Amino acid sequence: MKYARAIAFAALAGITVVTTGCSVARHQQSVGSYVDDAAITTAVKAKFAEDKTVAATAISVETLNGTVQLSGFAKSQAEKNQAETLARNTKNVRDVRNNIVVRP
Repeated sequence: MKYARAIAFAALAGITVVTTGCSVARHQQSVGSYVDDAAITTAVKAKFAEDKTVAATAISVETLNGTVQLSGFAKSQAEKNQAETLARNTKNVRDVRNNIVVRP
């Protein structure tokens, strides 16, 4: 069941990427790096969906040139740390900026 949830979440994120197109809205990126960043974002979100300790809907993931920025809210420092660990252990991630706010 958790894999089905992760696949559904990844599919939703993938549909978002496809429907927004591959136009380079960020002027400092090539189309290829934009697509790579979208794949990284989707992979990180899928890991969040698989992990029961991370609230995937409360944490935003953005990627630019392989650097992942996490923002949003976590219920504990442990959740914030786990989100960062999952992002860091995702293929092609160069760096992680963890701007998640812990809010009980």
